[in-house]
Amino acid sequence: MSQRVALITGGSRGLGRNAALHLAQAGFDVLFTYHSRADEAQTVADEIRRLGRRAEAFQLDVGQSGTFAAFADRVKAVLNAWGAERFHTLVNNAGIGIHAAFQDTTEEQFDRLVAIHLKGPYFLTQRLLPLLADGGRIVNLSSGLARFSLPGYSAYATMKGGVEVLTRYLAKELGPRRIAVNTLAPGAIETDFGGGTVRDNPAVNQFIASQTALGRVGLPDDVGGALTALLSEPAGWITGQRIEVSGGMFL
Repeated sequence: MSQRVALITGGSRGLGRNAALHLAQAGFDVLFTYHSRADEAQTVADEIRRLGRRAEAFQLDVGQSGTFAAFADRVKAVLNAWGAERFHTLVNNAGIGIHAAFQDTTEEQFDRLVAIHLKGPYFLTQRLLPLLADGGRIVNLSSGLARFSLPGYSAYATMKGGVEVLTRYLAKELGPRRIAVNTLAPGAIETDFGGGTVRDNPAVNQFIASQTALGRVGLPDDVGGALTALLSEPAGWITGQRIEVSGGMFL
């Protein structure tokens, strides 16, 4: 495909921002969403353009599935303006972190996580399928917490477990269109996610490093690099897989 366009949810900060820049460096034009910080989104779009690629930022709350039809129309309009009928890659990345013990987790917290991490990717992907090119790619972001267990993340990890099952079903059902679908599961990464605890709390950082085979906490570039590799042409035969990017955390 001569023109590769990636769409990333939650692309204005953290892992999404890093992924957007990595994909731009790899030759993708980038569409991405942000929740509320238009200034951050504009900064990322400007960085992508400085790399010589096209960029467009869209405000979207992935927890509000009723807005997805209008969002798809906006995406289609930008693609048409770029001279493209379809985009090549969808990265379902947007999310939030809620830390609460199982016995303290409220229904409100649980429902919010469902809306953002499970219902959102499910129905956003469904809505965008007509705009996704045959032979394209989908990557759903999960978490190492779907494999190992740390107190306080039961609800969050349950959503990510659902995402991993969804990935396998999408890989099967979209196979006739030659769309490869995979899960990328980061371990603990130094970002502002979940209040920036991994990045900013030395004790937490050191503990995770001590439990990681490669001896340190992950960095955003570790995940952005792995995502770009997974979306490269030579990786096109990989589908329906969970690929953990954790440096060997809790092996």
